[in-house]
Amino acid sequence: MFTRVAIVNRGEAAMRLIHAVRELAAETGSRIETVALYTDVDRTATFVREADVAYDLGPASARPYLDLKALERALVETRADAAWVGWGFVAEDPAFAELCEKVGVTFVGPSPDAMRQLGDKIGAKLIAEEVGVPVAPWSRGAVESLDAAVAAAAEIGYPLMLKATAGGGGRGIRVVRSDAELTDAYERTSQEAARAFGSGVVFLERLVTGARHVEVQVIADGQGTAWALGVRDCSVQRRNQKVIEESASPVLSPEQAAELKASAERLAVRVGYRGAATVEFLYHPGDRMFAFLEVNTRLQVEHPITEATTGFDLVKAQLHVAGGGRLTGTPPAERGHAIEARLNAEDPDRDFAPSPGRITRLDLPAGPGIRVDTGVSEGDTIPADFDSMIAKIIAYGRDRDEALGRLRRAMANTTVVIEGGATNKSFVLDLLDQPEVIDASADTGWIDRVRGEGRLVAHRHSAVALAAAAIEAYEEDERAERQRLLSTAAGGRPQVQHRSGRPLDLKLRGVTYRMRVARVGAHRFRVGIEAGADVRTADVELDRFDRHTGQIAVNGVRYRLLTGTHGPVHLVEVDGVTHRVSRDEGGVVRSPMPALVVATPLEIGAEVEAGAPVLVLEAMKMETVLRAPFRARLKESAVAVGTQVEAGAPLLRLEPVAEEGTEAAAGPAEPAVEL
Repeated sequence: MFTRVAIVNRGEAAMRLIHAVRELAAETGSRIETVALYTDVDRTATFVREADVAYDLGPASARPYLDLKALERALVETRADAAWVGWGFVAEDPAFAELCEKVGVTFVGPSPDAMRQLGDKIGAKLIAEEVGVPVAPWSRGAVESLDAAVAAAAEIGYPLMLKATAGGGGRGIRVVRSDAELTDAYERTSQEAARAFGSGVVFLERLVTGARHVEVQVIADGQGTAWALGVRDCSVQRRNQKVIEESASPVLSPEQAAELKASAERLAVRVGYRGAATVEFLYHPGDRMFAFLEVNTRLQVEHPITEATTGFDLVKAQLHVAGGGRLTGTPPAERGHAIEARLNAEDPDRDFAPSPGRITRLDLPAGPGIRVDTGVSEGDTIPADFDSMIAKIIAYGRDRDEALGRLRRAMANTTVVIEGGATNKSFVLDLLDQPEVIDASADTGWIDRVRGEGRLVAHRHSAVALAAAAIEAYEEDERAERQRLLSTAAGGRPQVQHRSGRPLDLKLRGVTYRMRVARVGAHRFRVGIEAGADVRTADVELDRFDRHTGQIAVNGVRYRLLTGTHGPVHLVEVDGVTHRVSRDEGGVVRSPMPALVVATPLEIGAEVEAGAPVLVLEAMKMETVLRAPFRARLKESAVAVGTQVEAGAPLLRLEPVAEEGTEAAAGPAEPAVEL
């Protein structure tokens, strides 16, 4: 057994290894130390505090988790005898595995040769073809120039997927439907992959629509034995990023699952694989056919659902086989059903833009059948330099219905407040209530299609959220005027300007509402809302439990309330549904997150239509396009390409060129309470 394991990862992945090592140490009575390799943005993060040894890699901006020289120095100086990589960063980089061999550190994963054969998406497809696994039409190699890509596209036929061979986690992948789209996407995909993964090599394959995404979890000992432990279904995706995963797949028969497992084991044994791997397939329910996608030569983010249904700890198994141990006996049998949802710091109202910041409130769920894997604690900061994961919520049940019910309950009982940020909690809750998720008919493109139709956009309780935000803004003004009165009274000339019921303009999903608030009691208010010519009023009672939580009653109907205010933005969650309400600032466009400005497509004075790009930001290695909320003219710009901006920083000022009031005419969509 190893005595000191270096964690070449961070956050939730790092905590997963720390938990596994502590269990092993407790089981065996051995002392096994963990070494956290961290960057400046994670200096006080949970995984750094929890590890036995901490090693500073330097600034996150230098991308040290991809820098082999920096990692070599860390391994040598910390005297680690093993390196565990989890997922992401160098987890699928054979050069890092070779580096470990060079410095006498055991790489907890496959050999560099096996990794090269299976980990490269292009090489894996060629091996799959050799062993008779069906593969969708593709470029049969890299497309090394735009001309080569266009030629390959003509041969394969549109629509296509443009994929980075080193990509993962939904990054480095784009759908293209024409030569024009390919021209636009080729350089961007290649550059994004080079920044995120250190390789810009891309290839093309036919886009298969209406398919399910299924994958086989494999563990192999490199000595002739490979176990396929289960088949997961990861079809509920948004832009190729998994959102909900489950095991076993609800659409496969036992015979089909057995066929997939056997093929995955053949691939692993063929290359002498050691460690954990996932073999991914597309499944077409109509013709009951499979098409091989790729092999991930690492542990997957969604591995806990396989652990839940088999009772088999994959991380401890990785350490076992890496130390020369064998897989003996029979593979564990699957029992029951498990479903996982990813809770991310991203804003569904801003097209899922990364939404990092400091976690000011974190209450995670518990109870029968619930497991939570996380790498953060209250007070930690989710940095803009890395992915947006907060936690994975895993629910286990005797059957799928029980697992779904437990997951709904667990997500509803999750409380997260990020200073200046947002989460996808209400989006996940909405997903779990959709008929296509409940009956397991959603394919990999389902979320993107239905959002294009206007579904999965949270309008429920819109009016309640506006009322709560208006009261909060009103109370802020009250506090400011109280302070003004006290400070002027101290000088002998007391002044007060506060007027009950004065108008306040708030914006929700691009629509402006004029609100009026009057206090009629210690916790009671009269709230009015104007949307165009429509005017509504309500009696509102607000009881606060603490800084963020409380209860609001609108015309006698009670709701759970969670609020977080950062500058002009109010994040208001009503009965699990989150709304971003902001004070109307006359066309000011603010940054939704700490980010780098990478493109400014407009000149001062330029006019754009509603929805047109006005600025491109980069955060968490992903580009976010800010769009005009209405037809507008660019009046002012406070930033240039290369500017680093903080969350909430003003970027541009737009002035409307449409007639006054055009934008506000629509009003809230199906408000749950009429004010």
